[in-house]
Amino acid sequence: MEINFTGSRVLVTGAGQGIGRELVKKLVAAGATVVALSQTQSRLDSLAKELNVKTVCVDIGDWEATRRAVESIGPIDCLVNNAAVALLDSFLNVSPDDFDRSFAVNVKAIINVSQVVVRGMIDRKKGGSIVNLSSQASQAALADHTVYCGTKAAVDQISKVMALELGPHNIRVNCVNPTVVMTEMGKIGWSKPEKAGPMLSKIPLGRFSEVEDVVNAIMFLLSDKAAMINGVTLPVDGGFLAC
Repeated sequence: MEINFTGSRVLVTGAGQGIGRELVKKLVAAGATVVALSQTQSRLDSLAKELNVKTVCVDIGDWEATRRAVESIGPIDCLVNNAAVALLDSFLNVSPDDFDRSFAVNVKAIINVSQVVVRGMIDRKKGGSIVNLSSQASQAALADHTVYCGTKAAVDQISKVMALELGPHNIRVNCVNPTVVMTEMGKIGWSKPEKAGPMLSKIPLGRFSEVEDVVNAIMFLLSDKAAMINGVTLPVDGGFLAC
């Protein structure tokens, strides 16, 4: 199945590394004009050296700065809200700062960026597609993930409300919910057998997700091949949530 984004302008947040960076590469290869957003200028610079992309550097935890940045981008046909932070600690050690930062980046930023993009979609009356990156942690309790689980559960439900309200404008909103993903950071964090073993034992396919697994799911939901799919949370977890 060939997916083609020729003629589409796509905004990807958290585009400097990991899933976001690989997604940008695949979108460009599929013909999209991509706007890559990250808070780290050096990562955007290295991405721009590889690909013909427009870059925007902003901390999406800053509501007003992000709003100004996204408003300056121009019309967007597809949006991937990928940026997130994972500030992990036990329940009794959750701090106000980590709580506020997590919800500012993982939840409020999705609302903020999407509001700006969606208003443009509605004005142009062309519809659009949004994919929000969630996690298996939205539906399964994980130790030391109190705040992270909370943010991703919020992402799932906010996305469903977006799908309900924006559907009449022909704007689809869906979530992708991965398990542990083997990004560079994922490989470092989950390389020890004593940590990886218990999680892998709960995944029927017996492995963690590769970046490409997640990127392929995003590409499909973003594309017109998924034209009748709206308001779903799609696990990319090897069956973790089925158990």
